[in-house]
Amino acid sequence: MDKKTGELFEKLVEVMATVRGENGCPWDQKQTHKSIKPYLIEEAYEVVEAIDDDSPQQMKEELGDLLLQIVFHAQMAKEKNNFDITD
Repeated sequence: MDKKTGELFEKLVEVMATVRGENGCPWDQKQTHKSIKPYLIEEAYEVVEAIDDDSPQQMKEELGDLLLQIVFHAQMAKEKNNFDITD
């Protein structure tokens, strides 16, 4: 991973911590692993659809959406001292 990619990924992780934080977004703050599970599944299916459609542009977008879900779950786990994104 090049330096720029690493920095952008770190920024994404920071943004998620911010929206889940004390002064963040009320909707994001109240979410749990179970409450956002449907979105994780939906995004995974959309990645599969993009692969089936052989659409690099669609795949790029859907992988980004799936990555956001992964970062969301990792942030919630960090808040409970279970693990964090670096694990």
